[in-house]
Amino acid sequence: MRLSALAWLVAGALSVSAHAAEPAAMTQDPHLWLEDVEGDKALDWVRARNAVSQQQLGGDPGFEALRGELLAILDSNARIPYVGKMGEYYYNFWRDKQNPQGVWRRTTLAEYRKDEPKWEVLLDIDALGKAEGVNWVWGGANCLRPDYDRCLIDLSRGGADATVTREFDVSDKAFVKGGFERPEAKGDLGWIDIDTVYVGTDFGPGSMTSSGYPRVAKEWKRGTPMSEAKVVFEGQDSDISVGAFHDDTPGFERDFVYRGLTFYTNELYLRGADGKLTKFDLPDGAQKGVYREWLSVELRQAWEVGGEKHAAGSLLAIRLDDFLAGKRDFDVLFAPTENTSLASSGATKDHYFINVLEDVKNRIYVLTPGKDGWKREPLVGAPEFGTVSISAVDAEESNDYFMTVTDYLTPTSLLMGTIGKAPEKLKQLPAFFDASAYEINQHFATSKDGTRVPYFMVSRKDLKLDGDNPTLLYGYGGFEVSLTPSYSAGVGKAWLGDGGVYVVANIRGGGEYGPRWHQAALRENRNKAYEDFAAVAEDLIARKVTKPARLGIQGGSNGGLLMGNMTVMYPQLFGAVVCQVPLLDMYRYDKLLAGASWVAEYGDADVPGDWDFLKKYSPYHNVAKDVDYPPVLFTTSTRDDRVHPGHARKMMARMMEQGHDVTYYENIEGGHGGAANNAQSAYMSALAYTFLKQKLFEGK
Repeated sequence: MRLSALAWLVAGALSVSAHAAEPAAMTQDPHLWLEDVEGDKALDWVRARNAVSQQQLGGDPGFEALRGELLAILDSNARIPYVGKMGEYYYNFWRDKQNPQGVWRRTTLAEYRKDEPKWEVLLDIDALGKAEGVNWVWGGANCLRPDYDRCLIDLSRGGADATVTREFDVSDKAFVKGGFERPEAKGDLGWIDIDTVYVGTDFGPGSMTSSGYPRVAKEWKRGTPMSEAKVVFEGQDSDISVGAFHDDTPGFERDFVYRGLTFYTNELYLRGADGKLTKFDLPDGAQKGVYREWLSVELRQAWEVGGEKHAAGSLLAIRLDDFLAGKRDFDVLFAPTENTSLASSGATKDHYFINVLEDVKNRIYVLTPGKDGWKREPLVGAPEFGTVSISAVDAEESNDYFMTVTDYLTPTSLLMGTIGKAPEKLKQLPAFFDASAYEINQHFATSKDGTRVPYFMVSRKDLKLDGDNPTLLYGYGGFEVSLTPSYSAGVGKAWLGDGGVYVVANIRGGGEYGPRWHQAALRENRNKAYEDFAAVAEDLIARKVTKPARLGIQGGSNGGLLMGNMTVMYPQLFGAVVCQVPLLDMYRYDKLLAGASWVAEYGDADVPGDWDFLKKYSPYHNVAKDVDYPPVLFTTSTRDDRVHPGHARKMMARMMEQGHDVTYYENIEGGHGGAANNAQSAYMSALAYTFLKQKLFEGK
C-alpha cells in the first residue's frame, strides 16, 4: 500500500455556524434561506427554476436527440471496463443501460483479454437499491489479503460523499450478518486482519473536525460495539482529518497514522505493536509514501536536508530503516525544471516509475535501485504523444503494469506490459465520432504579468480564422490539478461535430508545472488564475479564432468559482457561461459542508486581512445590477455534500433579481459529480451543450 495515495480529504459535514463579528452587509444576506439544502421552501424554489430550464433547454428541438446520443455513449458496451487485480481475479464496476446504478463483477485475465469477456457478478447495486428502497451509489471495495474473500464495501445515498460501509462475503455474494458495519457519515473503514479494522467516522459530538472529516481514529474488534473501539489517535478540531491504515504488503506489514493539518500539510506516524506512535521527521507540506523498504518524499516546498538543497516539486527516496536510524542521505528520483513537473509516481515489485509532464505532455521513466544508486530509463513502448498514465497491476507480486493512452481525438487505449518489454494493447474505445477532420494544437498566451500560459485547442484542420467560430473554453485552475488531453466522445459529438472549437487552458493554480504553478495563485494571488484565463480568451480573440459573442466558457467546483469570477471580472470577453457545482460565496464557503478544508487554498474570512482579498474574488458579492453580463447557466446537485448547493442557488437568486440573463438547474441527486447515473449525466451534459449552442451559434 502506498500511503502517498491516501488523498481522501475531499468531503465534509454541514456546519452553518456564523462568522464572528460579521459585517452588517453579510448578516443581511437576503438569500441565506436557500442554504437550507432540503427545506421545503428552498426545494420549491429549486423546482420552479428547474421547470423554466426544462422548458427553455429541454424543449429545444435538438435536445432529446443530443441527450440520446450522449446516453448511448455512456451506456455503450464498447467502453473500456477498467479493472483492478486482487488475487487471481480482475475486478470491475460497470454501469450500462441494463444496470444504471451498476454491478460489481470480476473475471480472469484470460477472459479479460477477449473482446467480450464473461463476468461473474458479485453485487448488483440496482437490485440492492430496489430491495432496500434506497438509491444506492457504489463507493468502492476494500478486500482483505490474501484470499480477498471478505470486503468492506462503501455505498452512498444518491451519490453523496457521506457513505455507509458494510462487510461483504465474496464467496456467498452477500453481506455478512453481524459483520462490520459503519453507519452513514464521511469516514473510513479499513482492514487490519479478519477480526480487526481501523475506523474513522462520526462517533458523536466532538468526533469530527470542523471540515467534517473524522477527528479520531480507532481500532475496532469484531463482535464488539463500535462505540467500544480503542482510540488510536485523536487530532484537533482545526485539523482536516485523521486516519489510521494498515500496510499489508507481504514481508513489510506496518501500521500508520495520518493527520491532515490543512489541505496541503500533514503528519505521518509509524504505529508500533505496542501502540506507540513515532512521528516521521519530514516537512509537513511533503507528500509521504512508504513502499516495501523505501520511504518517498514529494516536496511542495524547498527543503535542505543532509547537506543538500532540494527544490519544491522534487521526489526523494531513502531506505525506511536507514531513515528511522537517523540517516538523511536521500536519493533524488526527480528534480523539476522550468518546463517539467512530476505528475505522479508509483511502484512495481522491483521498480519505481515516475510520470513527468513536459509542457503538459507526459513522459514515463522507470527507476531501478542498485549498488550504484538509481538507474533511470524511459519506459519501453511508451508513446511519444498523448496523455499517458501507468499503474502497477499487482505491485507486491510482479513488475506488470497497466498503461492508458489518450488525447482529444484518439480513442483511449488500455495496454498491459512488463517493465523492460513493450506493452500489448488489451482494449481500445471505438471512435464515437469521426476525428479525421480535426487537429490538436498547443499555444501559449501571455498573462498580465508576462507569464506564458499554455493551452490546447482542438479544431477543424481547415478552420477559418475569421473571428466567427463558436468556441468553448474550459478551465479549472486550483488544488494543483493538471488538465491534460483526454478523449471525450461527448465533446466530439456535441460540440466539435457541430462546428465548434474546443479549448482547454492550463492556468496557474493547477499542477501543470508543479507546486510553483499552483502556489502562484493561492489566497491573495488568486487573481493570477483569472488573469491567465482572460489572457487565453484574449489570445483566441486576437488570433481571430473567435470573438466574445462566440466564446463560451465552462468549469465546475473550483472551476465554477473560476466561471463566477470570469463573469463578474471580464464580462466583455464572453458570450455564454456554464457554471457547474460552483463555489461563489467566498464569505461563507468555509462554513458550508467541506469548505473549511479549503482555507489553505483560498483564505479565511474570519482572519483579519483575509477578507480584504477574498472579497475581490467572491462573485456573489461582486455581481452588480448595472453591468451587462453574458448569459449564465448554473447547475448543481441537492445531494452535493462537498460544495454546498447554496452557492449556486444564491448567485442565481441575486442575478435573477438584478434582471440578468440566467438559467438554473439542480439535480436532486448526484453528489459533487452532479449525477448519480449515466442517464442523469447525459441529461446534465445535454442541458449545458444546448445552452451553449443557443447562445453561441445564433445566426450561424
